[in-house]
Amino acid sequence: MKQQFKLNVAARAQTGRSASRRLRKANRVPAILYGKHTSPESLSIEGPEFVRFLKSVAGRAVLVELERADQPVKALSILQEIQRDPLTDKYLHVDFQEVKPDEKFEMRVPVQVFGESFGVKNQSGVLEMNAHLLRVRCLPKDLPEVIVVDVTELKVGETIKAGEMKPIAGVEFLDTKGQPVVSCVEPVAEVVQEVVATAAPVEGAVPGAAPAEGAAAGAAAPAGGAAPAAGAAAPAAGAKPAAGAKPAAGVAAAKPAAPAKK
Repeated sequence: MKQQFKLNVAARAQTGRSASRRLRKANRVPAILYGKHTSPESLSIEGPEFVRFLKSVAGRAVLVELERADQPVKALSILQEIQRDPLTDKYLHVDFQEVKPDEKFEMRVPVQVFGESFGVKNQSGVLEMNAHLLRVRCLPKDLPEVIVVDVTELKVGETIKAGEMKPIAGVEFLDTKGQPVVSCVEPVAEVVQEVVATAAPVEGAVPGAAPAEGAAAGAAAPAGGAAPAAGAAAPAAGAKPAAGAKPAAGVAAAKPAAPAKK
């Protein structure tokens, strides 16, 4: 039988959000125990004791004996799920699954890397974890705390898959054989962008903008043949119009004077 941890738990009669909030205020963690052959049972655990338990477990797959004051029989279980508040990081709820010593069960076991990869040491590679947990089926006495993967011979471009796991006595791997577990990949090259220096434009000026409408260097005279603007003054008496110029609109052409009477 593998190492077993113990937890003191107490039955709780009330369930629901309000009852769970009251338990947390009393520094207890709501929990539930369920199994294949038993009905679900609502429990609670002292907060400090549960924190010490998790520190001693250190992320391993372990068996837990639940001791209840109202029942002489201890419940053998595994830690199935832990819920935590994402803001306060406090423990909200814990799920335990009851197991039988003579009955196989399924569980996800953490993967632990062993050794220094050849690709990392000699080829400047980077070790990449593709699967942090692997699913297994076994008896409680055969439950491995971790699944050790030796990466010593792993080179850049190579991958260790679930089908290549070292056999463990009494343990059946349930993941597909092609499931990647650990890979050694090439480092991602940094892309350096060249910054092209450009002349800064004058503040407020728009590059390539045409001069403002009507603006010209000096006062430009109207083009030859252009009619004078409406309302412009008529030319002085006796003055000859410019070559090709037309009289202003509304101004009658001057008639020759009548000859003097003799």
